[in-house]
Amino acid sequence: MDFHRQGKLSSAAKLYEEIILDDKEHFGALHFLGVIYGQNRQFERAVELISKAIKIDQRNAEAYFNLGNVFKELRRFDDALANYDNAISLKRNYTEAYYNRGTVLLELSRFEDALASNDRAISLTPGFAEAYYNRGIAFLKLSRFEEALASNDQGIAIKLDYAEAYNLRGAILSRLHRLDEALVNFNRAIELVPDLADAYSNRGHTFMTLKRFDEAAANYSKAIELNPEIDFLIGSSLFAKMSNCDWSSFFGERENLRQKIEAKQRACAPFASLALFDSSELHRKVAECYGNAMCAVSEHLGPNSSHTPGDRIRIGYFSPDFREHPVSYLMAEMFELHDREKFEIVAFSFRDQQPEDAMRHRLRSAFDSFLDVAGKSDEEIVSLSRSLKIDIAVDLAGYTENSRPRIFAIRAAPIQVSYIGYLGTSGTKTMDYLISDRIIIPENSETSYSEKIAWLPSYQVNDSKRPVGEKTFSREDLGIPDNRFIFCCFNTNYKISPETFNCWMNILKFVDNGVLLLFSGNKKVEENLRREAQIRDVDPSRLIFAGSLPRDQYIARFRCTDLFLDTLPYNAGTTASDALWAGLPVLTCLGKAFAGRVCASVLVSIGLPDLITRTPEEFEARATELATQPEKLTEIRERLKANRTTTRLFNSRRFTNDLETAYLAMVVRHSNGLPPEHILLQAEENAQVGSLGSASSLEASSL
Repeated sequence: MDFHRQGKLSSAAKLYEEIILDDKEHFGALHFLGVIYGQNRQFERAVELISKAIKIDQRNAEAYFNLGNVFKELRRFDDALANYDNAISLKRNYTEAYYNRGTVLLELSRFEDALASNDRAISLTPGFAEAYYNRGIAFLKLSRFEEALASNDQGIAIKLDYAEAYNLRGAILSRLHRLDEALVNFNRAIELVPDLADAYSNRGHTFMTLKRFDEAAANYSKAIELNPEIDFLIGSSLFAKMSNCDWSSFFGERENLRQKIEAKQRACAPFASLALFDSSELHRKVAECYGNAMCAVSEHLGPNSSHTPGDRIRIGYFSPDFREHPVSYLMAEMFELHDREKFEIVAFSFRDQQPEDAMRHRLRSAFDSFLDVAGKSDEEIVSLSRSLKIDIAVDLAGYTENSRPRIFAIRAAPIQVSYIGYLGTSGTKTMDYLISDRIIIPENSETSYSEKIAWLPSYQVNDSKRPVGEKTFSREDLGIPDNRFIFCCFNTNYKISPETFNCWMNILKFVDNGVLLLFSGNKKVEENLRREAQIRDVDPSRLIFAGSLPRDQYIARFRCTDLFLDTLPYNAGTTASDALWAGLPVLTCLGKAFAGRVCASVLVSIGLPDLITRTPEEFEARATELATQPEKLTEIRERLKANRTTTRLFNSRRFTNDLETAYLAMVVRHSNGLPPEHILLQAEENAQVGSLGSASSLEASSL
């Protein structure tokens, strides 16, 4: 034991083993040899030895504590918790057991219980800085940010050089949108511990929020160098570079990421994967890994008791984006059009510090109840939803920025539905239904999704009240001569893959008078894309960059361009509808995954399936044809003009009726005690709900 205390583990182990050879039931030797195996990360052998020791003496609290520690390292958190509880039952004032128990409860997403356990540790040992730190984590997870900050600051007051606490302080300040202060704290953490990988990772996340993508990528790279095992960071690093169109090491990094995803490693967050891979199967693997790690199904609030709907079905829409945001741009009119005789709709708005902009003001009037729940914990939001007897909870965020998927893991309503915010599967059992259509999720491809599919005749809702600015943009306003054919793409920069850019440059080579108008996120994007054009033997001056405009002027700007070129594997969604609303034809290439098929769905919904291509070569040929044969493009423009008010895409009432029909079908199944099942609405005017069958009558059947 002296050797053990001095850290001379091999010498201690040798003596413990000699004792066991002489006495196979020597409690101390078995126990402490097991501890050494745990220290050497040979956890299975550690479990075996400490368990043998406990069979000999079942009244030793330290043995249970140490076995709990080994199970914690093995991520067998329920087993760890049981052993800490055993230790505490034998030693009521066991501070370390309460503290470690609190750490495990954090891993199990039992945040209120974690608070209680750390509170007990602090009551026993008031100067326990690490317990204050753990309380800070629990409060942060509960979205109780001011309390998180206060608890963590108490830890720092006790331990002034507490680098991990400065790192956590930065993370809390980031959630409070005090980003400059957050950076100061990450810097302090790194100053104290230069190899603190988590601080580099968190500083990278803050730089991403600030859209300082180069600095984000540099911090992610440093974090990965220090600790390659940080959850989901490899994907974040590549996504940061994508956001700046930095493809210097793209293909090697993407292949490395693919291999890690296939091996079920925590390598990539779901949203980043949509822009990196055109594969529903990969997207599901990413979502399953992320969902199980971050928002595993939990029943600690008890079952969500089902109830018979009253006169109206209560729909809860949950989102951080009830503001000037693409989700609200699409959905605002639908909220206004819901049939109030059949449905009561409630908004649960959970983004912190929401601006009271024009869209938010409009949405407040669109709902029966508009609840600002940003300051509430996930449990509190779920309890509120249950108290309001919400029948269907609709997640409009999924795995996007500021989302809170744990609300649905705890179960906010008897029926839970995913729509529009995140273009893919949740990968978990928390979502019952995913809204789609037959183009986005074709027949027999539903196995790539963990949810049951509710196939509507069309997928993307739209706001037919979207404004178009009165300003008429000229080519001179854009710095483009009149004799040029203007291709454009105003998709956000991370959607531009090297493969998409190759197609665009090939098109410019075929169309001598063509230029490409792109959205400029920052000057680095412009530099990188112009360099990539030069590498592909295209004059960089043929790339024109334009910045952000007020929404009505941004839509009006489309009118002075000729053809919108889409991206793959992540298509235009809201942007495609904006362009079509302005009268601009959109050309897309049909992908294999949800995010790569949305634009095709949009084009079918407005009666322009001839603008859907299926290969890069076909995409390039069709773009060239339309640019060099003006009569064909004119015919499409005329068709688009006629279809805008007669087809499904901008018929908000028709879409709302379809979605309500699907909601009714979900409620009928649930009320009859039936589990969720695929729902198919036929495309005819009198849509009917039935079990999944032939899609021959759908507009998508030709695809």
